[in-house]
Amino acid sequence: MLWQQIDITEIGGFRIGSAQDETAMTGVTAIVFDKPNVGGIDVSGGGPACREPYLLSPLCNPQSLHALLLSGGSAFGLDAAAGAMRYLEERGRGFAVHGAIVPLVVQSCIFDLSFGSAAVRPDAAMGYAACLDAERSTPRSGSVGAGTGATVGKLCGMAQSQKAGVGYFAAQIGALKIGAVAVVNALGDIYDHKTGQKIAGVTTPDRTAFLPTGDVLCGMQTALAEHANTTISAVFTNARLTQPEMGKVASMARAAYGQCIRPVGTMADGDTIYAFSVDGSVQSDVSVVGALAAEVLAEAIEDAVRSADMSDDEYRKYI
Repeated sequence: MLWQQIDITEIGGFRIGSAQDETAMTGVTAIVFDKPNVGGIDVSGGGPACREPYLLSPLCNPQSLHALLLSGGSAFGLDAAAGAMRYLEERGRGFAVHGAIVPLVVQSCIFDLSFGSAAVRPDAAMGYAACLDAERSTPRSGSVGAGTGATVGKLCGMAQSQKAGVGYFAAQIGALKIGAVAVVNALGDIYDHKTGQKIAGVTTPDRTAFLPTGDVLCGMQTALAEHANTTISAVFTNARLTQPEMGKVASMARAAYGQCIRPVGTMADGDTIYAFSVDGSVQSDVSVVGALAAEVLAEAIEDAVRSADMSDDEYRKYI
């Protein structure tokens, strides 16, 4: 690919922070916007846990978001948005209405209650802490933030699953910049999109090799555990595109899920992709941006898995 890899923060217009509970194994990743933005959304799974997703619908009056939160905790984790709201309100960041400032915060959660403690979930304090950490804007990959409790390859249960996390990738092609963040908590296995090699997934009971997931799936006699998995992602670019076009970019980026995750988009997943044009200043074609979005998102998905290494002995402590 004829691109130059860059740090995702070089796209500009937003900052990334995280907060986590490393005992309970859950956390929050906060993207706090500093510049005007135009967003879109694509939901392909059967059990998303989202807050205010319709702000990104072309049927709504387009508004710049003030923050996007990605978190653990399933629907309980939506409480983290209250902390982001408080952080933004204290700094006068929000939609001005009569006598008040209302921050616009969208959020998606993964289901990580099966890993670590199900009794501890991201809350307002953790959401606030993640926004504070965004002031440093030094994002890390792996088992941090929303990826703290992320796992993959769960067709045979948690005992044969593997650790995943949050990953990042960004690139520049001429003046165009595009990047992605992915929190990978999939039911399915994870593959390198360039080589087709499996890099994480369902293991044998002794955890020494991978099982052939296709055979496992075909042999299943019961329904998949619903709503217990989610891969949530966001794409960011400096391309100048409209809200409907950003929705198209989000839907095109979904190709990365098909390349890297198998099976994907099941009724047991809550897969969601956001896409944002931040302070868009570069003229580009929506189809070009969408195609590149799929490429950088695939790289971010693989980074999330490769950066979340955990020994089997450590892993067994949390399941």
